[in-house]
Amino acid sequence: MRSALYTRFVAGLAFPLHEYIKGHNTAAVRKAMEESQWWSVDQLRGLQTQRLRSLLMHADANVAYYRRLFRERGFVPANLTELSNLERLPLLTKDLIQTNSEDIKASNARGLIRFNTGGSSGQPLVFFISKERISHDVAGKWRATRWWGVDIGDPEIVVWGSPIELGAQDHVRALRDRLLRSHLLPAFHMSERMLDCFIDAICTKRPKMLFGYPSALGLIARHAQRRCQPMDQLGIRVAFVTAERLYGEQRDLIKRTFGCQVANGYGGRDSGFVAHECPHGSMHITAEDIIVEIVDSAGRTLPPGTEGEIVVTHLATRAFPFIRYRTGDVGTLDPGCCSCGRGLPSLREIQGRTTDFVVACDGTVMHGLALIYVIRDLPGIEAFKIIQETKLHVRVLVVETEKYSPKVEAAICGGIRARLGQQVLVEVEHVEDIPREQSGKFRYVVSNVAL
Repeated sequence: MRSALYTRFVAGLAFPLHEYIKGHNTAAVRKAMEESQWWSVDQLRGLQTQRLRSLLMHADANVAYYRRLFRERGFVPANLTELSNLERLPLLTKDLIQTNSEDIKASNARGLIRFNTGGSSGQPLVFFISKERISHDVAGKWRATRWWGVDIGDPEIVVWGSPIELGAQDHVRALRDRLLRSHLLPAFHMSERMLDCFIDAICTKRPKMLFGYPSALGLIARHAQRRCQPMDQLGIRVAFVTAERLYGEQRDLIKRTFGCQVANGYGGRDSGFVAHECPHGSMHITAEDIIVEIVDSAGRTLPPGTEGEIVVTHLATRAFPFIRYRTGDVGTLDPGCCSCGRGLPSLREIQGRTTDFVVACDGTVMHGLALIYVIRDLPGIEAFKIIQETKLHVRVLVVETEKYSPKVEAAICGGIRARLGQQVLVEVEHVEDIPREQSGKFRYVVSNVAL
């Protein structure tokens, strides 16, 4: 009872106050979303059309890149009457954002925050977000969390590896996490000893929910089974997984080991909080904020039920618009309705988004992002791919630019050896192009070492 009262205090007062102090209207947005999720399909499409028209009119008035684009295309945002009118606009790519970054910023934007993608699936992207977008993304995630009978303030274990999060563990962040009862476990280094510590932390904290990479939670689950450590009586209700493709065997392993349901999520720092699984099994799109299109290789919109690339328009990005943004992921829109009764459309069969673990010489298992971060910000590298052939042999494919130098190559080799072991042979191979996977997704890390 005391724990439930504390959760109500955090979710009803402390967290909304925290967001308000930061200039976010997250609580109000979430409350509105909890009403609109029950609207009919037609009502939601009407809301999307209204918000899309408003976004495009704002872009026409305040964003130089889109003002030029609309003039070139003879496109008048005020005349938009239905979502299919979007097809008259070209797709937005990472390269276009990088090339036109300053012109994509709205002239009246204030307080923009620089963000970048994690770099696990293609060229890392630098972009900017506003408090409006943060509020809406957090609200969408918050709403989906509540679908599973848990809320902000319930004890939570987060298994994550982004340096953006891990580097923010200052006193203020630590205090906030204590208030929210959220405990972070770093997914970079997962040796036998660290896995033991993770299992002990989960048993001690007895969280209501887990959050992390499916591969990381799966690794912890397998280790718990090897230790014959029971984890299914801790009161964990749900494991939220994201950032990678969730495979059926991972879902079964996590569900069986922790005695909880598994809720898949899809999105990214660039595309936003796109979709989340409900207890009835549908991956509901956050339709109040996000329009999802499925397109073919020529950029033509495909009907529901047909596989193609996922393209996203984020309606809460007036300060730095994401309009028809190519995610590089492959998926399908579900043509049916969910038995849960929500009018929100759904995605199905999401492919891509997979990042391997790598294994150090001493047996330490770490997330592939640990190697990605060694290379992604070095100068003179247009693209790269890391292939771990054995514990003692790593190949790095590099597409170089004119800024590449011997110092960069030394940094690559030194950084990888610092993480995997000084005895590792690191071979840098200079290539003209690095082919993508069959799905169209780019994989930065491939490990051929069995865990």
